[in-house]
This record gives sequence, C-alpha cells and structure tokens, in this order.
Amino acid sequence: MTSERALPADWLDRTADANGVIPAGTHLAGGTAAVDSPERMVAAAVPGSSEVVGAPIAMIDAEGAVVGWTQAAQRLVGYSPAEVVSRPAGVMLAFAEDWAKASAFAERCRVRGGWSGLAALRHRDGRRLDVSLRVSPLSGQHGSARWLVSVTDMAAVFSSAVNGLRLSSLLIRAPIGIVVRDVELRCTWVNDIAELRDGIPPEMRLGRRLPETVPGFEAEAMEAVTRQVLEGGTPVVDLEYPAWLPADTPWKHAFAVSFFRLDDAEGHALGVCAMLVDVTDRERARERLAVLSEASTRIGTTLDVMRTGQELADLAVPLLADFVAVDLTESVPLGEEPLARLGPMGEQIPVVPRAGMASIRPGAPESLYPRGEAVFVPPASPYIRVLSSGKSHLEPAIVTSPGTWLDQDPARAQKIHEYVMHSWMYVPIHARGTVLGVAVFVRTEDAVPFEEDDLLLAEELVARAALSLDNARRYTRERTAALALQRNLLPHHLTGGSAAGVASRYLPADIHHGAGGDWFDVIPLSGARVALVVGDVVGHGINAAATMGRLRTAVHTLADMDLPPDELLTRLDDLAIRLTEEDTDAKGPATGVMGATCLYAVYDPVTRRCTMARAGHPPPAIVDPHGHVTFPDLPAGTPLGLGLIPFPFESVELELPEGSVLALYTDGLVETHDQDIDAGMHRLATVLARPGLPLEDLCSAAVDTLPAPAPCDDVTLLLARTRTLSPDQVVSWDLPTDPAAVSTARSLALRQLTHWGLQDLATTSELIVSELVTNAIRHATGPIRLRLIRHQLLTCEVSDTSNCVPRVRHARTTDEGGRGLLLVAHLSHRRGTRYTPDGKTVWAEQELPPAIRGGPGTGAVA
Repeated sequence: MTSERALPADWLDRTADANGVIPAGTHLAGGTAAVDSPERMVAAAVPGSSEVVGAPIAMIDAEGAVVGWTQAAQRLVGYSPAEVVSRPAGVMLAFAEDWAKASAFAERCRVRGGWSGLAALRHRDGRRLDVSLRVSPLSGQHGSARWLVSVTDMAAVFSSAVNGLRLSSLLIRAPIGIVVRDVELRCTWVNDIAELRDGIPPEMRLGRRLPETVPGFEAEAMEAVTRQVLEGGTPVVDLEYPAWLPADTPWKHAFAVSFFRLDDAEGHALGVCAMLVDVTDRERARERLAVLSEASTRIGTTLDVMRTGQELADLAVPLLADFVAVDLTESVPLGEEPLARLGPMGEQIPVVPRAGMASIRPGAPESLYPRGEAVFVPPASPYIRVLSSGKSHLEPAIVTSPGTWLDQDPARAQKIHEYVMHSWMYVPIHARGTVLGVAVFVRTEDAVPFEEDDLLLAEELVARAALSLDNARRYTRERTAALALQRNLLPHHLTGGSAAGVASRYLPADIHHGAGGDWFDVIPLSGARVALVVGDVVGHGINAAATMGRLRTAVHTLADMDLPPDELLTRLDDLAIRLTEEDTDAKGPATGVMGATCLYAVYDPVTRRCTMARAGHPPPAIVDPHGHVTFPDLPAGTPLGLGLIPFPFESVELELPEGSVLALYTDGLVETHDQDIDAGMHRLATVLARPGLPLEDLCSAAVDTLPAPAPCDDVTLLLARTRTLSPDQVVSWDLPTDPAAVSTARSLALRQLTHWGLQDLATTSELIVSELVTNAIRHATGPIRLRLIRHQLLTCEVSDTSNCVPRVRHARTTDEGGRGLLLVAHLSHRRGTRYTPDGKTVWAEQELPPAIRGGPGTGAVA
C-alpha cells in the first residue's frame, strides 16, 4: 500500500516482535457479515474467547509509572491494578539487575521511538515469564507523552503452535495504530502509526470523539463498540471494517481493530485502548478465494462451449471488471483441434468468434460484436501477442494516442473513448498445451486501474474456465463425430415403393454423446417387395453407432441376396459373433456387438403376405384397416452375438389386408424406468388404433406419449402402411420345358407390354425373357413360370424347381454360348436370384420410361 511504502527504513528492526493473540473477527460494512446500524454492529462484535480474552497491556507515563492496566495483564503476571498502578513498571522485571538497566532501556525507547523484543517478567508468585514486549510511544495534547506496553506470553504462543491452533495475533501484524480514549470516549493518546492507518492526523483526533472527527455510520458504530467494552470490560478483538484513505484513494482498505479496557488502581475503567491494523492484503486474498470458490460452482455447469464462455464473463462482472469479453478461436465451438500457438510473427490470424460477454451496463454496449459473431483482430493488437506468446497482457492505463495499434481499429477506439475504458487485461485461454482463445477484462466506471494482483486473479479464473472449455470442446468434437457418423449411417430418405407408405422417428436418449445403437431401414427387394428392419445395439455413443453401422451394412448385403428373414438373422448372428471375437482380441477399446436385437420383415404387395423373424427384439404391432391392434405371436429368438443355440430364429408368415399398418420399434418406445414393457405396449396400441391418421402424424402421436423426462433409451419407430398391386399390374404364365416355349414366352410378353403401353421396352424385354426362359429350359427341371410385374419398375421373373444358381460367365470368342446372363445384366437396371420353397426365381428389372413413370396404375407412392 502507499502508506506502508512511506514508512522509515528501520521500521522492520523496531517491529520485529509483538504479542496479543486475537481470534477471528467479524467483517463490518462491506465484509462477510456487514451490519447496517451501530446497535447491530455492537451485537455483531466478537468478544474475546475463553482461551484468549485480549492482550496484556499496560500504559506507562513519562516517568515509567503504570497508569493503566488490563484484565489480561493481571491474568498474565498476577498483579491486580491496585498493586501496579502508580508504581514503577520495573517492579515486574524478573531480576534485580534488570532494575538498574530499566532507566537506560527507557532512554533507548525514547530515542528510537519504541522497542520490541524478548524479555523476562516476574510473576507475582515469583516464577519467571518469558515474553515478547512491544513498547509503543503515545502522544497526547500539548505535547504530553506516554507509553503503551503490550505483552505476548511466549509459552502460550508455543502451545498454540504445537496444538495446531490458529495464531491470529493483532500485535504480530505491523505496523499498528494505537488510540486510547477516556471514559467519555474522547481521544487522549495516539501513536504516529494511527495516522498512517486511517489517515486522521493527531490534531484532528486528540480531545474529540470519533464521530466528531470522522462523521458517518462507521464512526458511530465504532463508538458503540468502544462504549460496550468500556462498560462491560470484555475485549472485542479483530473487528474488520472497510475505509477509504484520503491520501491513498482510489484504493479501498480493510482494517482490523481490537478494543481493550484500561483500569485504574481501584479497577475502575480508565479508558479504552484501540489497536488498528491494515488487513487489506488479507481481505483481498479472502475475496479472491471467495471468487475462485464461486467460479468452481458457476463455470462449467454444462458441456456447451458458448455457455461456458458466457459463464466466465458473467462471473467476472462486476467482481473483477466492468466489462468482460470471452473470444474463442473458431475451431473450439466446432469441437475441432484448437491452435497450438500462432507463428512468431503472427502470420496466421484466426477467426475469433465471441463466446461470451458481460457488462455492468445493460446489453453490454461496450461490445462491438454480439455473441457468436467473429471479432476483428488487428495484426498488431494484444490479441495476436497473447495468442502468439501464450502470456497475458496487462495495460493499467490504456494508450489511445495516434501511432498505436488502435489506428487499425477505429471502431474499438471509439468505444474506448465513449465508455471511458481506462485499464484492461488480455488473458490467454489455454488448457493442456493448446490455445483456446482470449479473455479481455476492462474497467470503466471503477476508477482503480488493474494491477498485478488483479491479473493473477484473472489468470486463475481463466485457467479454471479453460479446463471446462476444453472438456466442452472435446465433448463437442466427439458428439459431432458421433452425430455425423449416425447421420451417414441411418437412411436419409425412406421409400416403400409400391409395397408400402413409410414414416419413421428416431430420438437418441444419450444427451452426452447424442448417438446410440438403434437403426432402422426400408430396403426395396425384387418383385415389388420391401424389407422392413429395426435393430438395437446395446450401449450409446460413437462405439454403438459404429457397430450399428456395421450391422446395418450387413443387413443390406444379406437382403440383396433375397434371403428369408430367419436365414438372414442367422447369417447376421454369425457376423455379430465374429465382430465380438475380433474386438475382444483387439488391443484398443472394445466396440464389439456384445448383444444386439433385430426384427426383419418382408412384405409382398402381390400376395399381401408378410414374412418376419426377430432376434430378441420386441414383437411388431399390426393395425388392421379398422383400427384393431395386435402383437403377433412371433418366436422371440435370441439376441445377436450371443451364439446360445444353433438354430435360434424362426420365420412366421402373415396375410395383411391392404391398408394395414405395420409398426416396428425398439424397447425405448415401450419401456421406461417406472413402467414395464407390457404397459408401454398397451400405450402404443392405444395410439396406433387410429387407422385414418397419416403415418407422419401417427409417428408423432406415438412419440408424444413418452414420459415428460428424456427417455432412458434410444427411441425408434418405423411405420409402414401396406399397399396391394392390382390384378392388372401382375401377369404370369406356366410354360413347358420345351425349347419352343421360348418363342411363346416372347410373344406373351410383347402382347402384355403393348397392353400396358410399354412398347419402348419391348425389344429389351423380349431379349431378357428369351434368355431367362432359355436358361431355365436348359439347366432346370420341372414346370417353368414367367411373371411380369408393372409397378415403379418393370420386373421380369422366371421360376423353376431347380436350386442351381445361374452365374454370369465371361465367354471366350470361340464359345458358342454363356453370354445370356451377361446380356441380361447389361440390358437390365438390376438382376438377381432368390430361393423359393419350390426352387428358385431369376429376375431382372427395367426402369419405366420417364413419361409414364409414376403414372396411373404403376403403384407409385401416394
């Protein structure tokens, strides 16, 4: 403090030791227990405890006689006021030879203006007391002088240290101001330090009461406490209060004052001694600890980067600054890797969006940029220096004269002048060796410029916020990756083609990772059929999403092979077991399946039959056109990846009326913490029993029935409303196994295409029919059936009783055959083979001409 720097150079020698143990006091008028009236201040004052009830103090006149005595002094040395008052103070010295030295000692005190050090006193019962003495000179009116002797029992000090007790000695703190008041509370004696402590000169204090010297609430409250001590005799110690020193403005100081009653020879009150110590540094440390403690609860309450930046700004205003801006490099809000550090010349200037700002003024008008907007960063600004060096920049007085970097940023210079910004700090936000951004602290209305202590506090606040910001950044990066992965793995556009209208909903339950293991799909199959699938991988987060993607891809591959549902799930189970075994052997974190469920269904709009199987998954719900809801008795099967039984899955085939709704879902939709799955299925059935509702609305209604809190598991719902192809869209013929049937098949196909108005496909269709029928006659046995299906595509199917799968060959130039399937593959949009209970079906699809695609009679999605 300024007043302390004005002390003489030999002060430390004169104040080396002290005494008087003081318990923790009460903060007044701005402290932690501020009071608003003198009466409440008296009530709040803390008297001495039973262990320490004040400092042993004696007042001595110019001739060395004791003129004032405290109760604590009597307890220490055993002499009552009657035995020592008006007698020479040397009577308490331990040895006779000390009496001879007393006069010389008193003279040295007069010359040096006081003394402190170790001495030996004699207790009334004759035993020796090792003490620390402090002798402080006092001055009164008309140049009179007295001495105040304070004593600390060294045995008590050592005992306190050994027992781990808090040693809070007022007299150990230097320097100490001393004021003695008489029974009318007028100042009678004062030392020189008192003026340095509170800025009141002796001539304004002597002969006056405190309210007469310094009018105001604090003075009246202090006088009330002084009167309490005078009347009751119980000391009040370590009472704290704030004050502004006239010679040291604009800094605010905190003082601790203790009051002890001085008694005369008869034990009556002679006056009150007040000892005053500047505890500003202690109070600042306490305030900083309080701010840091509050920071631990107010910063980092969420894993949102922008929210954390705003929390830092909100905490620092007005505790530390009048305006605070928190700017993060652009990569941080996006969850990307932040800057390690800029180049030495600052060539790389990053985009710095504003993450948070706060001000003592509503709306933070000091800010040039709203939250989320990029901040202009001049190359020569403190921003770049801080980002380049990683070190803070303190500017107690902002320099705005021409020639500074503010010439490159006139808008900021305008704000500085408009709001009288006079001091600021730039603090880098870095954690784990990376630079996350810069926090700017500015003072406007607070006239006190920032100093090093403020910078230390700001750096500590920013360091705490930086860890939260880095955690939020890492979370954002992982969550973004998980969501991106899931977005790419889940279908972007669902279509049931001619077989069904579809709608879906997916709600991830994991708010920390935002992605889960649920998946759903609608896969077009040959013959206008469609596959519906819903699955659920155990767990959440990026690992579950990755495993889900692997299983979904496998389902697509197996569905393309036109496997029946039970066989598809068997193949998928084998894959899940292999994935689990591979990840168990891997050194990295396990991402294996470790349990997944799946429901796979195939619907044929020609026969209106639906074949389905499940692997430990909840059964589907079927809603008939009249709104009656059933859950078919479908064998449960075992979850994927467990490998418990050799044949765990079984298919069931159902016939569905046109307009039926098939609902596939995961357990997150029907199972909650407080309800079992049966109650959830009943709730779902109640919602689905509205057949006339559009599928999108039906999806929304089903999801809206979930309990108000976030679901405990991912929620997936896939709805499909069945369609049926009209008889005019499907035609079939049985053909003999005679080579002459090839010509008949071409003629039948050509006539049907003409009926459908598909003459443009006649040539390619004749070739496809010819090759497929020829292969069946040559390589198969039993009856042959030719079927044409006109839906969104034109499908040509040839079925026979053979299980032999035809393969595409690359015939040599000398071969007479083997080019049929290669020709079919070239002419068709898609081709393949599927097994049937009676043999196999070889099929090929062609796209319809654009002019009639989706027209009447095609079965296009409505």
